[in-house]
Amino acid sequence: AGLPAAAAAGALSTRLPATLLTIAFAILAGLAAWRMLAPDRTTVTAAAGSGVQAPGRDRPAGTGPGRVAVTGAGLGALTGLLGVGGGFLAVPALVSALGFPMADAVGTSLLVISANSLAALAPRLGSTGSLNWAVVVPFTAAAIACAWYGKRLADKLSGRTLQTAFAVALAAVAALMLLTALL
Repeated sequence: AGLPAAAAAGALSTRLPATLLTIAFAILAGLAAWRMLAPDRTTVTAAAGSGVQAPGRDRPAGTGPGRVAVTGAGLGALTGLLGVGGGFLAVPALVSALGFPMADAVGTSLLVISANSLAALAPRLGSTGSLNWAVVVPFTAAAIACAWYGKRLADKLSGRTLQTAFAVALAAVAALMLLTALL
């Protein structure tokens, strides 16, 4: 359900002002950071990384094909429009809306994000000119290397510590993006 929404939103984003997209991204990132800094009991339990969900959270009420499709389409649309959908959106959606255990949500989110990103990229290829491979290749290589080191570091920290650190970093990025867009 996310792929058509990602492609459509990706095409739409090429027609919207960059400043509007930056502001929307900053607001969404700020809201996600705020939500992570003040989580409810279910989020803290799921974020602890135990792979076990909070009591009574085997599957949220009403989880069925319709809810899965709406959640997937929403994630796809945000990925296509704003270039987001990573851990701060996909993982909470999979845990909270669809009842995935945290460990399954993390792995599943990587596949969902990759597929949605490729679907969102396709309509942009014709309208953005060429990709700057001098930026794409080193950025991708650094991201892959840092993901490996990040995983090793994450294994040594508690889920709550990781969640707080990520939320603070996300809030800082949101603030900087908002300032940049408004100035």
